Amino acid sequence: MTDDALLTEILKRSRVVAVVGASLNPVRPSHYVARFLVQQGYRVIPVNPGHAGMMLFGEEVRARLADVDAPVDMVDIFRRSDAVPEIVEEALEHLPHLRTIWMQLGVVHDGAAALARARGVDVVMNRCPKIEFPRLLGDAGL
Repeated sequence: MTDDALLTEILKRSRVVAVVGASLNPVRPSHYVARFLVQQGYRVIPVNPGHAGMMLFGEEVRARLADVDAPVDMVDIFRRSDAVPEIVEEALEHLPHLRTIWMQLGVVHDGAAALARARGVDVVMNRCPKIEFPRLLGDAGL
């Protein structure tokens, strides 16, 4: 279980978030959560091979995490739990500034979480930053 102090620290320290599974469709959670993060001042790098090369929130959509050249602090995963290990391995290999793996509501993978934690990366599972941000930080923002 991730405690509120750690969630607050993660939300305050993170500046660049790669959203894996980002959608161009505004009714999809991966779209409106990413939009919320942008509205809170985060730089959001969308990652989705089906939308690669398109623009979303002022950023080019990347096909894979390996294509991201920005100093990503956090990876927010909008994929099924069985896809998580490959995503975490790619993030650990290609994102040297990575400090947090965040798995969205319904997304849990203990093995991938253990791998990330063994590399010093914080892990949040089965939570949503769009819910946790206002709950923990209110309107204070960043």
